[in-house]
Amino acid sequence: MIETAKRVLQIEADAVLALQSRLDEDFTQAVKMILACQGKVVVTGMGKSGLICQKIAATMASTGTPTFFLHPAEGIHGDLGMLSRDDVIIAVSYSGETEEVSRILPVIKRMGLPLIAVSGNPQSTLGIAGDVHLDVSVAEEACPLGLAPTASTTATLAMGDALAVALLSERGFKAEDFAMFHPGGSLGKKLLLRVEDLMHVDAEIPLVAPETLLRDALFEITSKKLGVTGIATSQGDLIGVFTDGDLRRIMAQGLESLQQPINQVMSSEPKRILRRNLAAKALQIMETHSITSLFVFADEDGTVPVGIVHLHDLLKSGVV
Repeated sequence: MIETAKRVLQIEADAVLALQSRLDEDFTQAVKMILACQGKVVVTGMGKSGLICQKIAATMASTGTPTFFLHPAEGIHGDLGMLSRDDVIIAVSYSGETEEVSRILPVIKRMGLPLIAVSGNPQSTLGIAGDVHLDVSVAEEACPLGLAPTASTTATLAMGDALAVALLSERGFKAEDFAMFHPGGSLGKKLLLRVEDLMHVDAEIPLVAPETLLRDALFEITSKKLGVTGIATSQGDLIGVFTDGDLRRIMAQGLESLQQPINQVMSSEPKRILRRNLAAKALQIMETHSITSLFVFADEDGTVPVGIVHLHDLLKSGVV
C-alpha cells in the first residue's frame, strides 16, 4: 500500500513539474485578459474538472479576482443568463470534448467573451475555440487503470493556482486585502482587528495621581479589573504604571508598605501602543515583555492615554 501511494505521489508531482515548461505567451495573455476584465471571471467545467473549477474560482475570488463557478449543464438550461458581456470565461475539460462544455461554447463566442481554454489537448474542440490555451496534459494518470482523473486534475488545480497567484502578484494584492475577504477567520482578525476596536476607554481606564497612597491605588486596580493602574499628572500625562504583581511584591514587605505614595514604586517607562495599531501587534508586545496590559495613545507623540487594552481582550476577540 505504501509503495502504491508513493507511486501516485510521484506521478502527480511529475505532472505538476512538467507544467513549468509549458508556461508560455498563452499564460501571459490569460493573465492580461483577466486583469483587463471589467466584469467577472467565470470558470466552468463538468464532473471532476467541475470540482477543480470550483476550487479555482474560490481561490481567485479570495485573492482579489471576482470569480464564480458556472455549471455547464445548468448553463444550457438557463444559467448562461449569469454571463455579461464584460466577463472572461475559463473553460476546463481535460479531453477538450466534454459535451456540456462544448454546447455552451457557441453562446460564449456569440457574446464575444474572451475564452481561456484549459485542456490536455490543444487540438480539441475546446482547445481550438479558446483565445488562449493552457496545456495541462499529463504523461499518465495515477490511476493504474488510466481511467480516474488523478494526475490530470492535480495538474489542472496547480495551473489554476499559478493563474491566481500571478494575478495576485500583478494586482499588488496584500495580506490586508486577503484578510478583508476572510473577516471571520483567525487570519482576518489578526490583520483587520485594531487596538481601538478592543480597548477600554474613558472611565474604564485605571488611573491615579502620583501622590496616591498604594492602599488607595489598590481600589483603582481592583475596581477596574485589569490588574494595573496608570499614574497620570493633573494634565493627564501618563508618567508610570503599577501592576497587581508589583503590589504583591511590595505587600510581602508588610502592610505598612501600603502607606507610601505610588510614584515612589511605579515603573516609570510604561509600554505603549497606538490605537491604530493591529491587535496582533499588541499581543506581540505583551509576549515580548511578559505583561498583560498596554496603555493606548492616539499618536507617537501622545502623552495622554486614550485607552487601555488587556490580554483578556485579545483572547476573547480570537486574535490569539
